[in-house]
Amino acid sequence: MEGLAVVGVVFVLIVVAYFGVSAVLRRIPAPSLRLPTGPIPDAWHGIVERNVPLARGLSSDERERLLRLVQVFLADKHFEGCGGLTLTEEIKVTIAAEACLLLLHLEGPCYPSFRTVLVYPHEFVPKVARSPGTGEIAPPPARLMGESWGDGVVVISWDDTVRGARNPADGENVVLHEFAHQLDAEDGVTDGAPLLAPSALRTWGGVLSAEYERLRRDAADDRRSALDEYGATNKAEFFAVATETFFEKPVQLEREHPELYGQLQQFYGQDPARRAPAPPSPPPPGAAP
Repeated sequence: MEGLAVVGVVFVLIVVAYFGVSAVLRRIPAPSLRLPTGPIPDAWHGIVERNVPLARGLSSDERERLLRLVQVFLADKHFEGCGGLTLTEEIKVTIAAEACLLLLHLEGPCYPSFRTVLVYPHEFVPKVARSPGTGEIAPPPARLMGESWGDGVVVISWDDTVRGARNPADGENVVLHEFAHQLDAEDGVTDGAPLLAPSALRTWGGVLSAEYERLRRDAADDRRSALDEYGATNKAEFFAVATETFFEKPVQLEREHPELYGQLQQFYGQDPARRAPAPPSPPPPGAAP
């Protein structure tokens, strides 16, 4: 019996060590991404200027890097139109540019655990699953603008992509939100903590927890905040909402939540509060006033 107990203890120690070492290895910075050097299609400049006003505040070097990241994204990732949507170059470049805005100053590969974008023309109903307890089909869920799956899939509504991107100051951007979830999941757990150096984890965790609890109190007491109350759902949603707010309402976020802004600034390597605010894009020709 004592021998079995010893074996059991050794097994537990091995398992703990494995997951501990794996977590550390996942947080070791990956080599810098090698960007392509071939020509960038002329049409892409117009698509990004028209559909991604957040990019207008970037320097010329940053815009060049953003488009190079788009080249990598479109070469590596698979797009699939759903619900009758026919994919176009504009759809793919717009979504890729929004997603790559998060990567602008991050080291490492381009969303290494992500592989597919499913694009619907409008809001969509997510997959219906059977209840694990009864086997019964759950009631149909609400329609969604976007969804991020743990197996490297992002689902996006094109209408909401355009609407959110063209109003760069409303704090709502479905592409930024869902790809923040993909960054969060790169260490194997979607918990509000993306890949960080071990030395930065404690500070990040402390600030995230304090700000998350603050938003929960604000939501419960119906107090207004720069952060959408959906971020009070859990820490993963808090990180995604905070990312949207960081890029779209940076001045307000820095004023109301300076510590949170500082952590996001350090992680993303960007300071959007110092950029000139981007005006909303004009409506497309023929749109209703």
